[in-house]
Amino acid sequence: MQKSVRWIERLPVARDRPVFGMAIMLAIVAAAWLLRDLADPFLPPGFPYVTFFPAVIVSSFLFGVRIGAVSALLCGLLAWYCFIPPTGFKLTTGAAFALAFYVFVVATDLVLVHWMQVANRQLAAEREVSRSLADTRELLFRELQHRVSNNLQVAAALLTMQRRELADAGERSALDEAAARLALIGRISRQLYDASGVAQPLVPFLSELGLSVIEAAGRHDVTITASGDERLRLVPDAAVPVALIVAEAVANALEHGFADGTGGRLAIAVEQDPGRGLCITVHDDGHGLPADFDLDSSTSLGLRIATTLARGQGGRFHLERCQGTRATLILPPGLSADGAATEQRGGPGDPLADSGPHLLG
Repeated sequence: MQKSVRWIERLPVARDRPVFGMAIMLAIVAAAWLLRDLADPFLPPGFPYVTFFPAVIVSSFLFGVRIGAVSALLCGLLAWYCFIPPTGFKLTTGAAFALAFYVFVVATDLVLVHWMQVANRQLAAEREVSRSLADTRELLFRELQHRVSNNLQVAAALLTMQRRELADAGERSALDEAAARLALIGRISRQLYDASGVAQPLVPFLSELGLSVIEAAGRHDVTITASGDERLRLVPDAAVPVALIVAEAVANALEHGFADGTGGRLAIAVEQDPGRGLCITVHDDGHGLPADFDLDSSTSLGLRIATTLARGQGGRFHLERCQGTRATLILPPGLSADGAATEQRGGPGDPLADSGPHLLG
């Protein structure tokens, strides 16, 4: 359908080749005259223009109003000479009435075709302007994302430089963590959004995020997998906090679950429960939590950040022993597609029409 519309917008054709247009128009007029002559024995009196009207419309539609006007003149003369009694360019009252009717009809056709082609040209020009604006918007969006990410990287680098001036090991560690988090936010902002404003699919993004955290930690002995509905997307306001929480959970597993340098496995799972909300778990098969571990009284800055970010989204974050350690983030159902969906579900044949809701931006 779109291709046919674009083809119509290119009319009239052969604007730079008038001779070609005239030749095709003459062929159309000749075909109309031949068809009318062949049909003459089968037509009742009073239909001299029955094949000439379509010839005029087609000619003007394809090659413009000027060539269409020439075809209208030729068709009118042929009809007057051959099919309006008395034939042979004899002007009677009946012939004059028939010619006046013909002039009125073809003039109306030519005006309508001309208006349509002018509207098509304006539509094509507006579409080109819209396309140019869309390209400019995408370019500006990517430039903004690039600059924001670069500024975060610069801030992280400044913190790293400031670290060199500190002698206290605790202070140096704090600046290292702050620089790492700023760099992580920069990477997240690059990956989460595109120019249309729609967030990336959640499961593939979390998989890449986990790999980035593992690579940044220099741990090549830890593997990670991510599973869940790959159509799930988060609303934009929740995307960065959730990514930071998952990154903190992965970093915590690397630091404590695999603290002695032994390798292991990490598994990220994303589930959507209509009653419970969105549930994201990060499960490692490491050493597990100490027996007296209490998240509320933990002094870990990363865990406090994760807990605070989860509460800010109306959810909760907790850790538990489960053949290792399992970090769980639960977000409320209010972030589901029922409240902020940007994709429409189809009918029974649409794969998005199943029971699994989406957290869409």
